[in-house]
Amino acid sequence: MLEIKGLGVKVGGEEVLQDVNLEVGTGEVHVLLGPNGVGKTTLLMTIMGMPGYEVTKGDIIFQGESILPLSVEERAKKGIGMAFQKMPTIPGVKLRTLGELIVNESSDFLKEVAEKLNCNYLLDRSVGLGFSGGEAKRAELFQLFLQRPLLSLIDEPESGVDLDNINLIGKALSELLEREQVRTKKRSGLIITHTGYILEYLNADMGHVLMEGRIVCRGNPRDLFTDIKEKGYQECLRCER
Repeated sequence: MLEIKGLGVKVGGEEVLQDVNLEVGTGEVHVLLGPNGVGKTTLLMTIMGMPGYEVTKGDIIFQGESILPLSVEERAKKGIGMAFQKMPTIPGVKLRTLGELIVNESSDFLKEVAEKLNCNYLLDRSVGLGFSGGEAKRAELFQLFLQRPLLSLIDEPESGVDLDNINLIGKALSELLEREQVRTKKRSGLIITHTGYILEYLNADMGHVLMEGRIVCRGNPRDLFTDIKEKGYQECLRCER
């Protein structure tokens, strides 16, 4: 589904990613761990093609094709979607209107997804404006559910939300990423997590630790998170060396 080869990225003239190599297979969910400020969000933004992220070397392959020349819109149409850590606000544009643009109409599916994610009462409010942490996360997932991307990029789904919202978000992500299906998984995900709470709801296939501009460790995500909690991220560097 996704292959990142030797990726280097600058933001504001500063080198953030140096040599990132990462693969996510079809139907797989991977989690991305690492200290604050090491470039985890930069990696997701670069995959999505957001402006301000300058690729200096390497390549990003999605379903066998380099997507570096493609715009954000073109990448979205090919099946890449993203839920941001901090939801953008769009004053004057209702969440319902955005949803209708995604599905091309006011449909029963839109209403069904809104009910599933407890977003009904948000539909006629401006996108992101005055949303609480939990509301913003649910509204982001509402858009992803409507888009049904082949690859979902999700930046800290549990940050700034209470336990009830984590429970709802975790179950919704598990459904979106087809975690309960055994043989027919087609959708993949790359998820940034700091707390690890999301691992209670998602049976992730692989974990990666990003430090010093590259992936320094990979393995079972639960085991990685347990080791990090006990020994800290610096142990990942010591182990690698």
